[in-house]
Amino acid sequence: MDDAGVRPPSLLGLQSYLAGHVSRIGRLALSGVLDDHRLKFPEFAALLALQDFGPMPQFEVAERLDLNRSHLVGYLDALEGMGYVERFRDQRDRRRQLVGLTDSGKGFTKRLMVLARKTQTEYLAVLSKAEQATLAELLTRVLRAYDQKRTGKPDQPAD
Repeated sequence: MDDAGVRPPSLLGLQSYLAGHVSRIGRLALSGVLDDHRLKFPEFAALLALQDFGPMPQFEVAERLDLNRSHLVGYLDALEGMGYVERFRDQRDRRRQLVGLTDSGKGFTKRLMVLARKTQTEYLAVLSKAEQATLAELLTRVLRAYDQKRTGKPDQPAD
């Protein structure tokens, strides 16, 4: 190899390529943890959505995660089979079903998040803490703009 490096410089000039490839590296690190717990990434994402927002209708979980509603049903079925989520009637509107974490699911999600954060710390170790915070801020800004356009709802950052 010469001084040009491993990857084509033209690709390195595309932020979408960089973001996508760095995302792939992070997902590879995280997938080991998820595989150890027999989880797919969308199942993990659903657990986190329910942890962060509490019980909600299935369609809202799908909307918040930008997942196909019919695919989400399968993910929730698997999580329900593992005892991590439960479906129940909405007391305010008996026609509607909600999905929420079980007590077992709450504990599991907290433990899993500790492991997930560790994978992120390891793969981003080449960056300082300040650089990691800047990267997270910039990526979040792009994602929020996309979500605002996708949903038509104004951005509501988490506290």
